[in-house]
Amino acid sequence: MTTIELKAQSIYPEISRSEQLAADYFIKNKEDIFKYPLAALAERSGTSQGAWVRFCKSMGYDGLKGLKKALFNETNKSIAPAPKTEVLFTDVKDFSSVPAIADTVHNNCIASINMTYHLFDEEVMECVARCIIQARTVRLFGIGASGLVACDLYQKLLRLGYSVSYDSDYHVAFTSATISTAEDAALLFSNSGETPEILHIADILKKNGTTMIGITKHTVNPLTQKCDYVLYMSSLEISKRSGATSSRIAQLFLSDILFTTVANLDYANIENSLEKSYSLYV
Repeated sequence: MTTIELKAQSIYPEISRSEQLAADYFIKNKEDIFKYPLAALAERSGTSQGAWVRFCKSMGYDGLKGLKKALFNETNKSIAPAPKTEVLFTDVKDFSSVPAIADTVHNNCIASINMTYHLFDEEVMECVARCIIQARTVRLFGIGASGLVACDLYQKLLRLGYSVSYDSDYHVAFTSATISTAEDAALLFSNSGETPEILHIADILKKNGTTMIGITKHTVNPLTQKCDYVLYMSSLEISKRSGATSSRIAQLFLSDILFTTVANLDYANIENSLEKSYSLYV
């Protein structure tokens, strides 16, 4: 499965029903976009040409031509197929039994990790890791469930001896962003990429020249447009859900890869700190 198909799955719950018809057809018959013109695709998918154009724009392309070009470029690269996982996704009110809940949560978590892994960009990950290593202070920002992931990474980086900050209180976080400098690096966690508080903080960081890394879902969203680097995650989760579950797992997965990459690249400098912190718990 290509990253473009994963993106279509990721945005699916948020687009209109007419766009979903285009998305359904694209996911099942992606080769057809090279065979048929826009009018034929609209007819075969049971929707309008305008819905197809809107679907392409929701995917981050100017239109069908842009989608074709991106898919052509990706499918002509040697990309290993993502593991297939049958996923039943629904909100909490639709479950009929506890085993059904367990099965769905299990499947969604595995699917989110697989989808996020397939989006993994090693060059961007290494650049982000080096930004953290070289930063005067690493500033982490996240609200709600994303804040839990930010806090987890904060504790891990603190163990390595880095100068790192995180606070769940928005006003304190805002202060941290205000005093940031061009010598710092900031990681901003937001599944939607539309969290108002995080976007406000991003604007302050940008004014201060701080290098910004976004950890967000694989769509074109306001956060991706503000950041210098983006680590993409993907999860089967609707916007109006009862709680962040698979998206949190996907963020934690990316965060753990980042932490391990940082520790690996800077091991000579962090080894002593890591041993000292480990000795506190044995």
